[in-house]
Amino acid sequence: MQQYLTIWDLVLAPIYLALIIFFAKRHRDRKYPVGHPLRRFYLPGLYAKLGGAIFIGLIYQYYYGGGDTFNYFGHAKVINSSLNDSFSTWFDLIRQVSPDRNPHIYQYSSQMEWYGSNATYTVAVITALLGLFNGTSYMPIALLFAWISFSGIWAMYRTFTRIYPGLEKQLAIAFLFIPSVVVWGSSIFKDTVCMFGLGWMVYCTFRVFVNRDFSLKNIFLLVLGFYLVAVIKIYILLAFLPALSLWLLMTYSHRISSAGLRWMMNILFVGVVVAGFMYFADEFAKELNRYSLEKIAQTAQSTRGWIYNSSGDEGSAYSLGEFSPTIGGMLSKFPAAVVVTLYRPFIWEAKKLIIFFSALEALIFLYFTLKLIAVQKTRLISIVSKDPTLMFCLVFSIIFAFAVGIRPTISGRCHVTKFLAFRFMLHFWWFA
Repeated sequence: MQQYLTIWDLVLAPIYLALIIFFAKRHRDRKYPVGHPLRRFYLPGLYAKLGGAIFIGLIYQYYYGGGDTFNYFGHAKVINSSLNDSFSTWFDLIRQVSPDRNPHIYQYSSQMEWYGSNATYTVAVITALLGLFNGTSYMPIALLFAWISFSGIWAMYRTFTRIYPGLEKQLAIAFLFIPSVVVWGSSIFKDTVCMFGLGWMVYCTFRVFVNRDFSLKNIFLLVLGFYLVAVIKIYILLAFLPALSLWLLMTYSHRISSAGLRWMMNILFVGVVVAGFMYFADEFAKELNRYSLEKIAQTAQSTRGWIYNSSGDEGSAYSLGEFSPTIGGMLSKFPAAVVVTLYRPFIWEAKKLIIFFSALEALIFLYFTLKLIAVQKTRLISIVSKDPTLMFCLVFSIIFAFAVGIRPTISGRCHVTKFLAFRFMLHFWWFA
């Protein structure tokens, strides 16, 4: 078993923990004084993320013996090792310059399997940048990832508490303390970065379009969040943009006094949004040369079987059955894909202890879903249709759950997508 964690992790991790907690306490005391309704959740939420980062690092080292998180870390070590050569070489690697333009970097790029992948390599670059402050040691970098990601989650949490005051505790459970998110979304992963990006996108969108706060900070964080999500997981945007558009439509259409004009504007707006979204999805994906609509289908079909067969007996693999690599073929699996994202693995599919906990969480989530339907019954549609924020959550959740489920993955690792796609909305509905 390769040893990724070293003595430096044991030495530096406590120092980084102490520094992060020190600055976090200062931030809490400055922004959330005694008596503030959010004060009591800030540090526990952060502690959960930091604990998750440490826990998952130990799991990948001593249970799995390696994995994606250490692959990102390995790339970062290669990148930062080039500083022994020259700063310009390191800078070219950070910018992902092609070896054709600078043959000197080939000795480094050839060691990195993901050098040609923008999405994956971006995480490695972020890891390398954070590694400059600790000699590129895994655990300190993982703690920084957790801290940065928490800022995005906390920003989203703050947004919802402003919309629904009085539900701070219930929303904290949904946003900050879902076990799978704490465990799997707090270390060196794509999802950790995307949680940061999406959280700030939601917060800044609310600040800009609702509060009319066009400050430079909000614009910068909105653009940064958009960029990171677009580069790393563009299909999150393909779910976020139509949901956001519908949210804005419902929010502002109520200000039109004429019912007929409001109806016409709604129809026109929906048509423009759908057409614009389809154009954006196809054109923007072509630029990234990976996620055009047809390529999503072809990629899902071609690699789905590989992951299903390679996951062994972990009890976390899933198969949606055969489907044609077309948009129509993907849509035929819509219900199954949504169920996979939100409610699997099932209890009887868990063959390992770590998968069992994920399955148990999914079972609890299924219970909340069924109870929600039983309690609200026909009122559920009425409640959602009258609340633009709930409609935003629902549309985003369903589209994203489908996008995640149709892509090849492992159901035990849908942890962050469950948070992003549906869980916070369901918890809110239930507790509200």
